[in-house]
Amino acid sequence: MSATARGGNGTPPLVSVRNLKKEFPIKKGVFSRQVGAVKAVNDVSFHVARGETLGVVGESGCGKTTTGRTILRLLEPTSGEIYFEDRDVRALGTRDLRALRRDMQIIFQDPVSSLNPRMTVGAIVREGLTIHKLAEGAAADARVSQLLQEVGLRPEYATRYPHEFSGGQRQRIGIARALSVEPKFIVCDEPVSALDVSVQAQVINLLEDLQREHNLTYMFIAHDLSVVEHIADRVAVMYLGKIVELATADDLYREPLMPYTQALLSAVPVADPKSRKERIILSGDVPSPASPPPGCVFHPRCHHPAKDVACTKIVPPLEEKTPGHFVHCIKQPPTTVSWEQQKDVGGVHPPERYLPLAAVHA
Repeated sequence: MSATARGGNGTPPLVSVRNLKKEFPIKKGVFSRQVGAVKAVNDVSFHVARGETLGVVGESGCGKTTTGRTILRLLEPTSGEIYFEDRDVRALGTRDLRALRRDMQIIFQDPVSSLNPRMTVGAIVREGLTIHKLAEGAAADARVSQLLQEVGLRPEYATRYPHEFSGGQRQRIGIARALSVEPKFIVCDEPVSALDVSVQAQVINLLEDLQREHNLTYMFIAHDLSVVEHIADRVAVMYLGKIVELATADDLYREPLMPYTQALLSAVPVADPKSRKERIILSGDVPSPASPPPGCVFHPRCHHPAKDVACTKIVPPLEEKTPGHFVHCIKQPPTTVSWEQQKDVGGVHPPERYLPLAAVHA
Protein backbone atom coordinates (compact mmCIF):
# COMPACT_ATOMS: atom_id res chain seq x y z
CA MET A 1 0.00 0.00 0.00
CA SER A 2 1.21 3.47 -0.76
CA ALA A 3 1.08 4.67 2.85
CA THR A 4 3.88 2.29 3.76
CA ALA A 5 5.99 3.12 0.75
CA ARG A 6 6.44 6.87 0.74
CA GLY A 7 6.42 9.78 3.15
CA GLY A 8 3.50 12.13 3.58
CA ASN A 9 4.99 14.71 1.18
CA GLY A 10 5.80 12.12 -1.49
CA THR A 11 9.51 11.87 -0.59
CA PRO A 12 11.14 8.55 0.35
CA PRO A 13 10.64 7.82 4.07
CA LEU A 14 13.54 7.75 6.51
CA VAL A 15 12.54 4.28 7.78
CA SER A 16 10.53 1.75 5.79
CA VAL A 17 9.38 -1.62 7.13
CA ARG A 18 7.72 -4.23 4.92
CA ASN A 19 6.17 -7.54 5.98
CA LEU A 20 8.31 -7.71 9.12
CA LYS A 21 8.07 -10.88 11.19
CA LYS A 22 9.78 -11.88 14.42
CA GLU A 23 9.16 -15.31 15.88
CA PHE A 24 10.63 -16.84 19.02
CA PRO A 25 10.95 -20.64 18.88
CA ILE A 26 9.25 -22.82 21.48
CA LYS A 27 11.49 -25.76 22.31
CA LYS A 28 10.80 -28.86 24.40
CA GLY A 29 12.44 -32.12 25.32
CA VAL A 30 15.99 -33.23 26.02
CA PHE A 31 17.11 -32.32 22.51
CA SER A 32 15.34 -28.92 22.54
CA ARG A 33 13.24 -29.79 19.53
CA GLN A 34 11.21 -26.84 18.22
CA VAL A 35 7.49 -27.52 18.65
CA GLY A 36 6.12 -24.11 17.79
CA ALA A 37 6.83 -20.38 17.68
CA VAL A 38 5.64 -17.23 19.40
CA LYS A 39 4.64 -14.82 16.62
CA ALA A 40 5.67 -11.61 18.41
CA VAL A 41 5.60 -9.50 15.24
CA ASN A 42 3.42 -10.88 12.47
CA ASP A 43 3.63 -9.30 9.00
CA VAL A 44 3.96 -5.63 9.94
CA SER A 45 4.45 -2.86 7.35
CA PHE A 46 4.78 0.90 7.87
CA HIS A 47 7.03 3.86 7.19
CA VAL A 48 8.31 6.79 9.23
CA ALA A 49 8.86 10.07 7.39
CA ARG A 50 11.80 12.31 8.17
CA GLY A 51 11.03 14.60 11.11
CA GLU A 52 7.86 12.67 11.99
CA THR A 53 6.80 11.04 15.25
CA LEU A 54 5.05 7.71 14.75
CA GLY A 55 3.25 6.57 17.90
CA VAL A 56 2.86 2.81 18.43
CA VAL A 57 0.27 1.76 21.01
CA GLY A 58 -1.35 -1.42 22.26
CA GLU A 59 -1.68 -3.72 25.24
CA SER A 60 1.34 -5.28 26.94
CA GLY A 61 2.63 -8.18 24.88
CA CYS A 62 1.25 -6.95 21.54
CA GLY A 63 4.71 -6.65 19.94
CA LYS A 64 5.44 -2.91 20.22
CA THR A 65 8.87 -3.18 21.83
CA THR A 66 9.85 -6.21 19.74
CA THR A 67 9.04 -4.24 16.59
CA GLY A 68 11.25 -1.35 17.68
CA ARG A 69 14.16 -3.57 18.67
CA THR A 70 13.89 -5.62 15.50
CA ILE A 71 14.08 -2.47 13.34
CA LEU A 72 17.37 -1.60 15.08
CA ARG A 73 18.49 -5.24 14.81
CA LEU A 74 18.90 -5.53 18.55
CA LEU A 75 16.75 -8.57 17.75
CA GLU A 76 17.26 -10.35 14.44
CA PRO A 77 14.08 -10.42 12.31
CA THR A 78 12.70 -13.75 11.13
CA SER A 79 11.71 -12.30 7.75
CA GLY A 80 10.72 -9.04 6.09
CA GLU A 81 12.48 -5.90 4.90
CA ILE A 82 13.88 -2.95 6.85
CA TYR A 83 15.23 0.08 5.02
CA PHE A 84 16.88 3.16 6.48
CA GLU A 85 17.53 5.92 3.94
CA ASP A 86 17.18 3.27 1.20
CA ARG A 87 19.85 1.08 2.87
CA ASP A 88 18.85 -2.52 3.50
CA VAL A 89 19.39 -2.87 7.25
CA ARG A 90 19.08 -6.67 7.18
CA ALA A 91 21.89 -6.98 4.61
CA LEU A 92 24.44 -5.01 6.65
CA GLY A 93 27.48 -6.77 8.07
CA THR A 94 28.86 -6.21 11.57
CA ARG A 95 31.04 -3.22 10.66
CA ASP A 96 28.36 -1.46 8.58
CA LEU A 97 25.73 -2.14 11.23
CA ARG A 98 27.91 -0.55 13.90
CA ALA A 99 28.29 2.53 11.70
CA LEU A 100 24.50 2.64 11.27
CA ARG A 101 24.06 2.64 15.06
CA ARG A 102 25.13 6.28 14.98
CA ASP A 103 22.02 7.13 12.93
CA MET A 104 19.56 4.87 14.80
CA GLN A 105 19.37 4.97 18.59
CA ILE A 106 17.00 3.85 21.37
CA ILE A 107 15.77 5.27 24.67
CA PHE A 108 14.92 2.34 26.93
CA GLN A 109 11.83 1.98 29.09
CA ASP A 110 13.55 1.37 32.42
CA PRO A 111 15.96 4.21 33.28
CA VAL A 112 17.42 2.15 36.15
CA SER A 113 18.45 -1.08 34.41
CA SER A 114 19.50 0.66 31.18
CA LEU A 115 22.33 2.60 32.91
CA ASN A 116 25.52 0.84 34.07
CA PRO A 117 25.71 1.42 37.85
CA ARG A 118 29.52 1.10 37.78
CA MET A 119 29.97 3.98 35.33
CA THR A 120 29.70 7.68 36.02
CA VAL A 121 27.18 9.72 34.08
CA GLY A 122 30.00 11.30 32.12
CA ALA A 123 31.39 7.90 31.11
CA ILE A 124 27.92 6.70 30.07
CA VAL A 125 27.32 9.68 27.81
CA ARG A 126 30.90 9.69 26.52
CA GLU A 127 30.82 5.99 25.51
CA GLY A 128 29.12 6.63 22.15
CA LEU A 129 31.58 9.43 21.35
CA THR A 130 34.48 7.03 21.97
CA ILE A 131 33.05 4.09 20.00
CA HIS A 132 32.29 6.22 16.93
CA LYS A 133 35.46 8.31 17.31
CA LEU A 134 33.52 11.58 17.42
CA ALA A 135 35.49 13.30 20.19
CA GLU A 136 38.17 12.61 22.79
CA GLY A 137 39.91 14.35 25.66
CA ALA A 138 38.81 17.91 26.39
CA ALA A 139 36.51 17.97 23.35
CA ALA A 140 34.65 14.92 24.68
CA ASP A 141 34.34 16.52 28.12
CA ALA A 142 32.89 19.68 26.56
CA ARG A 143 30.44 17.62 24.48
CA VAL A 144 29.26 15.70 27.57
CA SER A 145 28.68 18.98 29.43
CA GLN A 146 26.75 20.38 26.47
CA LEU A 147 24.56 17.25 26.23
CA LEU A 148 23.75 17.29 29.95
CA GLN A 149 22.71 20.93 29.70
CA GLU A 150 20.54 20.17 26.64
CA VAL A 151 18.54 17.60 28.62
CA GLY A 152 18.18 19.87 31.66
CA LEU A 153 20.97 18.53 33.90
CA ARG A 154 23.96 20.33 35.38
CA PRO A 155 27.41 19.70 33.83
CA GLU A 156 28.86 18.81 37.25
CA TYR A 157 26.55 15.76 37.37
CA ALA A 158 29.01 14.06 35.01
CA THR A 159 31.07 12.81 37.97
CA ARG A 160 28.11 11.20 39.76
CA TYR A 161 26.66 7.69 39.44
CA PRO A 162 23.15 6.68 38.27
CA HIS A 163 21.94 5.67 41.75
CA GLU A 164 22.30 9.28 42.90
CA PHE A 165 19.49 10.48 40.61
CA SER A 166 15.71 10.32 40.50
CA GLY A 167 13.83 8.34 37.83
CA GLY A 168 13.20 11.41 35.70
CA GLN A 169 16.85 12.48 35.89
CA ARG A 170 17.99 8.98 34.94
CA GLN A 171 15.77 9.06 31.90
CA ARG A 172 17.30 12.40 30.92
CA ILE A 173 20.72 10.74 31.13
CA GLY A 174 19.46 8.02 28.80
CA ILE A 175 18.24 10.69 26.38
CA ALA A 176 21.63 12.44 26.52
CA ARG A 177 23.34 9.12 25.76
CA ALA A 178 21.12 8.58 22.70
CA LEU A 179 21.76 12.14 21.47
CA SER A 180 25.54 11.92 21.91
CA VAL A 181 26.13 10.36 18.47
CA GLU A 182 23.80 12.82 16.69
CA PRO A 183 21.25 10.26 15.45
CA LYS A 184 18.55 10.81 12.86
CA PHE A 185 16.08 8.22 14.18
CA ILE A 186 15.31 7.31 17.80
CA VAL A 187 13.09 4.49 19.06
CA CYS A 188 11.53 5.79 22.28
CA ASP A 189 10.52 2.56 24.04
CA GLU A 190 7.92 3.68 26.59
CA PRO A 191 10.31 6.37 27.89
CA VAL A 192 7.83 7.82 30.40
CA SER A 193 5.85 4.78 31.58
CA ALA A 194 8.01 4.33 34.71
CA LEU A 195 7.80 8.01 35.71
CA ASP A 196 5.38 10.10 37.75
CA VAL A 197 2.75 12.00 35.76
CA SER A 198 4.32 15.42 36.43
CA VAL A 199 7.74 14.12 35.36
CA GLN A 200 6.20 12.49 32.27
CA ALA A 201 5.11 15.88 30.98
CA GLN A 202 8.60 17.30 31.49
CA VAL A 203 10.28 14.46 29.60
CA ILE A 204 7.75 14.59 26.73
CA ASN A 205 8.22 18.35 26.37
CA LEU A 206 12.00 17.78 26.39
CA LEU A 207 11.70 15.19 23.61
CA GLU A 208 9.59 17.59 21.52
CA ASP A 209 12.08 20.43 22.03
CA LEU A 210 15.00 18.19 21.05
CA GLN A 211 13.12 17.00 17.95
CA ARG A 212 12.67 20.57 16.75
CA GLU A 213 16.29 21.54 17.50
CA HIS A 214 17.93 18.47 15.93
CA ASN A 215 15.36 17.49 13.27
CA LEU A 216 14.90 14.09 14.89
CA THR A 217 12.54 11.33 13.81
CA TYR A 218 10.83 9.29 16.55
CA MET A 219 9.11 5.96 16.83
CA PHE A 220 7.33 6.54 20.14
CA ILE A 221 6.14 3.33 21.81
CA ALA A 222 3.59 3.62 24.61
CA HIS A 223 0.47 2.11 26.10
CA ASP A 224 -0.92 5.44 27.32
CA LEU A 225 -3.08 6.89 24.55
CA SER A 226 -3.18 10.31 26.21
CA VAL A 227 0.62 10.57 26.01
CA VAL A 228 0.68 9.48 22.37
CA GLU A 229 -2.02 11.99 21.42
CA HIS A 230 0.21 14.79 22.70
CA ILE A 231 3.40 13.85 20.87
CA ALA A 232 2.56 11.76 17.76
CA ASP A 233 1.89 12.86 14.19
CA ARG A 234 0.56 9.43 13.19
CA VAL A 235 -0.46 6.47 15.34
CA ALA A 236 -0.19 2.73 14.69
CA VAL A 237 -2.33 0.48 16.91
CA MET A 238 -0.96 -3.04 17.45
CA TYR A 239 -2.80 -6.16 18.56
CA LEU A 240 -1.29 -9.65 18.78
CA GLY A 241 1.71 -8.79 16.62
CA LYS A 242 -0.22 -6.99 13.88
CA ILE A 243 -0.93 -3.34 13.07
CA VAL A 244 -4.72 -3.15 13.12
CA GLU A 245 -5.12 0.60 12.55
CA LEU A 246 -2.83 3.32 11.20
CA ALA A 247 -3.83 6.97 10.82
CA THR A 248 -2.93 10.53 11.67
CA ALA A 249 -3.37 11.26 15.37
CA ASP A 250 -6.24 13.67 14.65
CA ASP A 251 -8.12 11.12 12.53
CA LEU A 252 -7.59 8.22 14.89
CA TYR A 253 -8.76 10.05 18.01
CA ARG A 254 -11.69 11.68 16.23
CA GLU A 255 -12.92 8.62 14.33
CA PRO A 256 -11.41 5.27 15.40
CA LEU A 257 -12.67 2.56 13.04
CA MET A 258 -11.06 -0.64 14.33
CA PRO A 259 -13.18 -2.08 17.18
CA TYR A 260 -10.02 -2.71 19.23
CA THR A 261 -8.97 0.95 18.93
CA GLN A 262 -12.49 1.97 19.93
CA ALA A 263 -12.22 -0.09 23.12
CA LEU A 264 -8.81 1.42 23.95
CA LEU A 265 -10.06 4.98 23.52
CA SER A 266 -13.13 4.30 25.63
CA ALA A 267 -10.78 3.42 28.51
CA VAL A 268 -8.93 6.78 28.44
CA PRO A 269 -9.86 8.56 31.70
CA VAL A 270 -11.62 11.92 31.61
CA ALA A 271 -10.08 14.82 33.52
CA ASP A 272 -13.44 15.89 34.99
CA PRO A 273 -14.16 13.82 38.15
CA LYS A 274 -17.91 14.55 37.83
CA SER A 275 -18.07 13.23 34.30
CA ARG A 276 -19.08 9.59 33.83
CA LYS A 277 -17.84 7.94 30.67
CA GLU A 278 -19.22 4.75 29.19
CA ARG A 279 -16.61 2.07 28.50
CA ILE A 280 -16.46 -0.67 25.91
CA ILE A 281 -15.66 -3.83 27.87
CA LEU A 282 -13.94 -6.53 25.85
CA SER A 283 -14.81 -10.14 26.63
CA GLY A 284 -12.20 -12.82 27.20
CA ASP A 285 -8.43 -12.58 27.33
CA VAL A 286 -5.83 -11.76 24.70
CA PRO A 287 -5.12 -14.99 22.75
CA SER A 288 -1.63 -16.49 22.84
CA PRO A 289 0.73 -15.21 20.13
CA ALA A 290 1.96 -18.81 19.89
CA SER A 291 -1.48 -19.79 18.56
CA PRO A 292 -3.25 -16.71 17.14
CA PRO A 293 -6.90 -17.08 16.07
CA PRO A 294 -7.65 -17.78 12.39
CA GLY A 295 -9.01 -14.96 10.24
CA CYS A 296 -9.07 -11.63 12.05
CA VAL A 297 -6.91 -11.94 15.18
CA PHE A 298 -9.36 -9.73 17.10
CA HIS A 299 -12.55 -11.60 16.23
CA PRO A 300 -12.87 -13.57 19.55
CA ARG A 301 -13.19 -10.25 21.46
CA CYS A 302 -14.75 -8.03 18.79
CA HIS A 303 -17.89 -5.99 19.59
CA HIS A 304 -18.76 -4.94 16.01
CA PRO A 305 -22.49 -5.71 15.45
CA ALA A 306 -21.75 -7.19 11.99
CA LYS A 307 -19.22 -9.73 13.30
CA ASP A 308 -19.92 -13.18 11.85
CA VAL A 309 -18.29 -16.38 10.58
CA ALA A 310 -16.51 -14.50 7.78
CA CYS A 311 -14.35 -12.81 10.41
CA THR A 312 -13.02 -16.22 11.47
CA LYS A 313 -12.21 -17.30 7.90
CA ILE A 314 -10.83 -14.22 6.13
CA VAL A 315 -7.58 -12.50 7.12
CA PRO A 316 -8.42 -8.78 6.75
CA PRO A 317 -5.98 -6.64 4.77
CA LEU A 318 -4.78 -3.38 6.30
CA GLU A 319 -6.74 -1.24 3.84
CA GLU A 320 -7.46 2.45 3.36
CA LYS A 321 -10.95 3.38 4.55
CA THR A 322 -10.50 7.14 4.21
CA PRO A 323 -7.44 9.02 2.87
CA GLY A 324 -4.46 8.11 5.05
CA HIS A 325 -6.58 6.00 7.44
CA PHE A 326 -5.80 2.26 7.27
CA VAL A 327 -7.86 -0.34 9.16
CA HIS A 328 -7.64 -4.12 9.56
CA CYS A 329 -11.38 -4.94 9.39
CA ILE A 330 -13.66 -6.38 6.68
CA LYS A 331 -16.82 -5.16 8.45
CA GLN A 332 -15.97 -1.45 8.29
CA PRO A 333 -16.75 -0.18 4.75
CA PRO A 334 -15.29 0.41 2.26
CA THR A 335 -13.46 -2.90 1.93
CA THR A 336 -11.75 -4.77 -0.89
CA VAL A 337 -13.23 -8.00 0.51
CA SER A 338 -16.61 -7.95 -1.23
CA TRP A 339 -19.88 -8.98 0.40
CA GLU A 340 -20.05 -11.89 -2.05
CA GLN A 341 -16.67 -13.17 -0.84
CA GLN A 342 -17.84 -12.89 2.75
CA LYS A 343 -21.06 -14.75 2.01
CA ASP A 344 -19.09 -17.54 0.30
CA VAL A 345 -17.39 -18.39 3.61
CA GLY A 346 -20.56 -18.14 5.72
CA GLY A 347 -20.96 -14.39 6.32
CA VAL A 348 -24.48 -13.29 7.24
CA HIS A 349 -24.01 -9.61 8.13
CA PRO A 350 -22.90 -7.16 5.41
CA PRO A 351 -20.30 -4.52 6.29
CA GLU A 352 -21.70 -1.49 8.10
CA ARG A 353 -20.23 1.68 9.54
CA TYR A 354 -19.85 1.36 13.31
CA LEU A 355 -18.59 4.10 15.62
CA PRO A 356 -19.93 3.85 19.18
CA LEU A 357 -20.20 7.11 21.13
CA ALA A 358 -18.00 5.71 23.92
CA ALA A 359 -15.07 5.51 21.48
CA VAL A 360 -15.19 9.18 20.46
CA HIS A 361 -12.30 10.96 22.18
CA ALA A 362 -13.22 14.56 22.88
